[in-house]
Amino acid sequence: MSSQTRIVVIGVGNDFRRDDGVGWAVVSWLRERAERRPLPKGMELAVSDGDPGRLIGLWEGADLAVVVDAAHAHPGLPGRVHRIELESDELGQSGQTSSHGLGLGEAVELSRALGRLPARLVVFAVEGQDHTFGTGLTEPVAEAVEPLAQRIEQEILRRRAAAPRLPERR
Repeated sequence: MSSQTRIVVIGVGNDFRRDDGVGWAVVSWLRERAERRPLPKGMELAVSDGDPGRLIGLWEGADLAVVVDAAHAHPGLPGRVHRIELESDELGQSGQTSSHGLGLGEAVELSRALGRLPARLVVFAVEGQDHTFGTGLTEPVAEAVEPLAQRIEQEILRRRAAAPRLPERR
């Protein structure tokens, strides 16, 4: 990855549906951390309600898009994190992991049809416990926020360190 690499971390969710706000909480944690220490160069933070058009607009042109979203699992283990990584030739073959009606799978399919996929997509789906109306994450999901945010940051730093360096343009 060159110094011109664009990486976007997108928290998907709804703060008024309890654990569905986990993606926003991870992005919030990263923003607070950025106040103490700069984020890796080229890293952008965004939140989305999961609308496919908005997701496409956020990840279009990204070398790496990291999406954090709540997931339903039966039986579930609230706070458990699933990591799914897809390169552009694999994108669109995944099922819906989102807790929203129109989910990430639909955004990927639409993005593929429009030729607007990111080069690589990493999805962190966090199993939720409560998606009813209300604010605040349940305890097991809240406990997953900081470790997941740190994991995302470390993964981005490792990826940058391992990437071949391209010559600087003059």
